[in-house]
Amino acid sequence: MPVALQVARHASEHPRRIAVRAPGGDLSYVGLASRMEAAAGALRGRGIGHGALAALSLADPADLLVAVLAADLAGATPLICDPTWDPVRRERIMEAVPADVHIEIPLVRGRSTAVVSDGVHVEPPLVRERITVVAPDGIRTPPARGPGRHERIVAGEPVSVPVPAASPSDRAWACFSSGSTGRPRAVVRTRASWTGSFPHLSALAGIGPGDVVLVPGPLTSSLYGFAAVHALAVGATVVVPGRWSTVELAAHLDEATAIHVVPHRLPAVLDLLEERRGRLRTAVVGGAALGADARERAARAGIDVLAYYGATELSFVAADTDGQGLRPFPEVEIQVRAAPGQPFGEVWARSPWLAEGYLAGGTGPLRIDGDGWATVGDVAEPYRMGEVLRLRGRGDGAIQTGGATVVPEDVEEVLRKAPGVGDVVVVGSPHPELGSVVTAIIEADGLRRPSRAALEEIARGGLDAAQRPRRWYTVRSLPRTPAGKPARGLLAARLAGGDPDIRRLT
Repeated sequence: MPVALQVARHASEHPRRIAVRAPGGDLSYVGLASRMEAAAGALRGRGIGHGALAALSLADPADLLVAVLAADLAGATPLICDPTWDPVRRERIMEAVPADVHIEIPLVRGRSTAVVSDGVHVEPPLVRERITVVAPDGIRTPPARGPGRHERIVAGEPVSVPVPAASPSDRAWACFSSGSTGRPRAVVRTRASWTGSFPHLSALAGIGPGDVVLVPGPLTSSLYGFAAVHALAVGATVVVPGRWSTVELAAHLDEATAIHVVPHRLPAVLDLLEERRGRLRTAVVGGAALGADARERAARAGIDVLAYYGATELSFVAADTDGQGLRPFPEVEIQVRAAPGQPFGEVWARSPWLAEGYLAGGTGPLRIDGDGWATVGDVAEPYRMGEVLRLRGRGDGAIQTGGATVVPEDVEEVLRKAPGVGDVVVVGSPHPELGSVVTAIIEADGLRRPSRAALEEIARGGLDAAQRPRRWYTVRSLPRTPAGKPARGLLAARLAGGDPDIRRLT
């Protein structure tokens, strides 16, 4: 079922429930449904319907969600673009991914709630509207509920918008993924691969209609975008500040019952919860590098942690529900394919959640074999069915030094324990004799800049000789992907280019 129709159902059953809490104000489900329909009508008026590609570049997360749902309602594919791209970069990127329409201003204006002088929010009058589902070929199709029609409550004036019949193979979502290389590519997902996993995530995370789900990152990230749409599909309240802000996070944690974060953000959430009593009971952590100490802190705070591993192209691959390790996500098969004599191999997955590929013939790390198995080059130890998946990093990030293979994540895990280290990225730097040498770039924790001697002592105590960095640098702030993960490839390129902000640690 299209998410737009799920939102319409929630609007009928719980019209006053808050659907979206964003910087510009709140939207109830009835308000969201009203705006969604008006926006879908605007798209239809531009000839945007089934099979069209709608590029959406909207800074306000509520406006973006309305546009996504409107595209879903109109039968088009929403392509989520980063509104912070400068005009030159945007033009270059979009030339490679031709869209049928570019939306850079909200499709509808204003909120659906009115604010009177005493500050009290008042909903507009409720009216009833009947929608007939219309297939792309013009044949009228009865919806799942009711005798050929779907009745629900909307706000304001009734808006008649034909709803295309949905197919599991429809392209329902597209977004850009740069991975670690910094070269954006548009990944496209079918409706089946996009929304079919919703029930599994709901069951594993325990997220339902009564929850307030905090999504403290840009919706241009597939991780955060998926989280927000999932919350609306199940009828929860989604809080979308649009960016990471510790001040805003503290305020939202007072009401949030669930949160989606990347691993390095969870400690900050736990720090804030130590200072206040909130309602948070579930943390969904996207990424494989969640340390045991963070999970233990969360348990002491009464928070269940669902950690998962995946990729924009693969969606969910494995999940860790209890701290015992990553095991296949529901309906996912896993293989680790290693060359003879090699200690690690590539992770391959086969599941209904795989992306269709890249738009406009784009290329990237996704490879799919003839049997439906796919990989993006991630590396893991040998794996057998029923065992725990032990990831060892991204395949293209491995460092070959003097005949040894060093996995950057192994080194980073040790160095993060050093006093004064906020975060760290390990890359390979060219060397005339060894091929590459291990190089660490440290993001200092505030004013406590670590000394090289202290870092080397930590390295000697926890790393083999080949793993120990030969070169050390510091940077005020690590560049990050939209999902909040360190942009390893971009940082390596900046280092190679002699970026003056990356300073040698002597």
